[in-house]
This record gives sequence, C-alpha cells and structure tokens, in this order.
Amino acid sequence: MAFGEKLPVKLLMGAAQVASLTWPVAPALFPEKLEIDDNQALWVKQSPPYTPGEPLRGDIDVDLAIIGGGFTGVSTAYHFNRRYPEKRVALLEAKSLANGASGRNGGMLLNWLSDHAGYTDEMLAQVYHMTSQGIQMILDIIQRHNLDVSHRVDGTLQVYTDAARAEAAHAETEQLNALGIPTQYLDSAALQEKLHLRGACGAVLDPGTGQINGAQLVRGLRPVLVEGGVEIYEGTPVLKIREGSTITLTTPQGEVRAKAIVLGTNGYTGKLGYFQDAVFPLHSHVFATAPLTAEQQTGLGWRSFAGYSDDLDRISYSVLTSEGNVVFGGGSNQSYAYLFKNRTAYPGTPDSAPHAFQKMRDTMTDYIPDTPYLPIQHRWTGTLGITLRRNWLLGVRGENRNIYYSVGYCGHGVTLANVAGKILTQMYSGDDEAYRGLPFYQADYGRIPPEPFRWMGYQFFTRLTGKSPRI
Repeated sequence: MAFGEKLPVKLLMGAAQVASLTWPVAPALFPEKLEIDDNQALWVKQSPPYTPGEPLRGDIDVDLAIIGGGFTGVSTAYHFNRRYPEKRVALLEAKSLANGASGRNGGMLLNWLSDHAGYTDEMLAQVYHMTSQGIQMILDIIQRHNLDVSHRVDGTLQVYTDAARAEAAHAETEQLNALGIPTQYLDSAALQEKLHLRGACGAVLDPGTGQINGAQLVRGLRPVLVEGGVEIYEGTPVLKIREGSTITLTTPQGEVRAKAIVLGTNGYTGKLGYFQDAVFPLHSHVFATAPLTAEQQTGLGWRSFAGYSDDLDRISYSVLTSEGNVVFGGGSNQSYAYLFKNRTAYPGTPDSAPHAFQKMRDTMTDYIPDTPYLPIQHRWTGTLGITLRRNWLLGVRGENRNIYYSVGYCGHGVTLANVAGKILTQMYSGDDEAYRGLPFYQADYGRIPPEPFRWMGYQFFTRLTGKSPRI
C-alpha cells in the first residue's frame, strides 16, 4: 500500500489511537513511495552478491551424492565431510544454493516439531533437547567458521489469545519446567512490557530460540565445503534416479554414480518419484518491512524478543531482525496455496496474490495497531514440504538401504533441516541410537490421495477447519 492511498475501513484508527502513536504520521517518517522487491526474499537481499557454481559436465563416481542445496543438503555435506574427509561427496542443486525454502522462509529458529501433543514426558524432554542442541550447533558452526550470518537468539513467544488456553499453557509450562525445559510463562501484564500485542492474554517464552538469515548460512558454508573437498554443482537438476547397489543420477549434462544418496529436497521430493503420497508442496507467502530504527521499534511496542506466533488455527507469526525489519506471515488460509498436481513453482510474482498479502497485513495490524504505516519492502513465496499428519520423516530406504532422506518439516525446517544433516551422517555411520524411537525416525505417514482428490481434499479441509501449518 503506497502512502497517501485510502486506508481500508478496518485499518482506520480513532483520534485517541492516533494520539497514542510515538512517532509522527507516516509521510513524515517514510518516503511516499517505496519500491517493493517482489519475490526477492529479505534473506537473499541482505546477503552478499552470489554467483552460482558451475553445473556438472560429464560423469563422476562418488561415495555420497546429495540432492538439494538447502539446509538439509548443505548440513549433510558439512557433517559428512567432517566425519569422512577421505570420501568423495557431490552436492547437486537444481538452481542455486538456498533457492528453495531455506532462502524463502519466515526466519524463525524454533524448538520442537510441528506438533508434540500426546508425547510422554520422556519424549517431550528428548525432542526439546534435540532441537535445543541443534540450535546451539548452528550457532557453533557460525562461530567456528566466522560466518557473516545475521541472527538473534533472545527468545520467541507462543502467544495465547484466549484466557482458558493461556491458563492451560501456564500449567503446561510448569510441567515442562519439571522436566528441565526452561520455558517461561508471561501473563498479559509481563508480556505487554516487552512486546505490545493487542488481544494477548498471555504467552510462553522459549528463551533459547530466535531468528536467522538462512540464505546467509547456506551460502556462507559453500567455501567451507569446497575447502573440505565437497564438489558442489549448481544449475544441475536431477532428472532420473536409477536404484541399485550403485545409484545412477542422470543430470542434463552428465551422470553421477553414487554408493549412497541423500534426498534433501523437502517439498520438491515428489518430482524425483519419492514420497509422492506422503509430502505435498505448500506455497507460503511472507512479507517484510524496510528496516526500522530503534525508536520506531519502541514505538510499535516491540521492545524485546526475536518473534512470536499465535495460538489460532490460522497461525500468524512474525520476527524482528537484527537490522530492524519486521517479517510477517500466516494469519489466514490465503497466506498459503496448494497448486493442482503438486506444482512446486508458484506462478508469477507475489503480485499474483494481492488479496493474500493484504489479508496478512490486516492480521498484523490486528495485533499491532500502528503497523498500517510501515513500509513493506519485500514480498516472497517459498515452497514448504507438508505431510498429512504434520510429521517430519527421516530415515533410509531402498532395497540396498542406500537412499537417505529427510522431508516434511511442516514449517519447522530452519532448525530441523540443519539437525537432519547430523542425524543422517550418524545413521550412515550406524551410531544413531539416540534418535531411534523418536517420532520422526523411520516414521510411518498418512497417505495423501491422488489428484484430483488431493486438491479437493486440501480445499475442503482448510476451508472447513481453517487450519494452516506452522511456519
């Protein structure tokens, strides 16, 4: 929305509300027109200029071939190379590193899986500590290699908009604390001192979580991998996979013969012929403001914490970057799109979905009333991998047990996909006992029906229940 345009009726504020603003009216603060980088994710825009590597030309033989140059693929290459520096590893990326969801996400660095309802106390503790250690592992990698990766880890909030749900969350927090899980309950008054959200009855703070620029992490690791001997081929889509004790991958200009492969393709995995009945690609819309000054952030009432998500079926989430950008996604089923026949490329630019972005902006304004004037500078769409039960799938398959996979992060991929690289390496090595029995390990999944029933089912379910995946 350009400044000077007529505001929707829903966004008009009364005189008392306008008087409460801690900065001047919008035109005095921001330019009247701000160029929007459509489908240019903030994470890529903040990264240094990037030139993709050369594609594969010719035939090669390797110990391990990794398909996908996002979090999963790069993390696996990193951990495998550190453990087996003598083995030959090739990473094949169809376009460029971080082109998919790893560079087009909402930026939240979270604990847990997408859903932990029904877990035993022991399982709760195991899952939390696994993801918590995974976040610390990411931070350690950044420090070890002196990577220039924008991030903040000062906690994220699960916000409750209903008093009964807030009280239940308070009780659950006490249960988690007894298990050694350091979440904290904030009542409405304590929350408003740090982050002013209209309609919030309380919140649970997870202090070890935060926000990260995934594109900077993935692309920043490229020279580290190359120095370690990993061969990275960008612009190299895998067109065909022929299984066997040696797996043959066909690419446009060559072949890779590998003793084992890793499917690090998440929402794109069905295009390779795997998990077509388990994972479907869901397109998630996100936007970000221009950087705000510290004074402007305080004026919004955002004085602390990296981000928040709410407790509604149509989950909203937002983060505040170290540079001052407010990133927002979710809030309605319009925030997501499933395209008929599992299409993985969202058509056009975000201009193709103006109602989705307007609805998202309206939702953000419901929580933080002063945001209608914030200048939107970036809008993008990323492709997620979603399973019917919203469960992550990690394991090994194939007659020769040499096809490793990690797919279906269901919106928690920033942490889980980075953890996956370490687990897959340990699985390859046979010392993955710590993960056996966890909900994602060699997990079964609900079968998704074929088209046209898949598309019809998605439309019916989302419109009837209003549920959307957590990002």
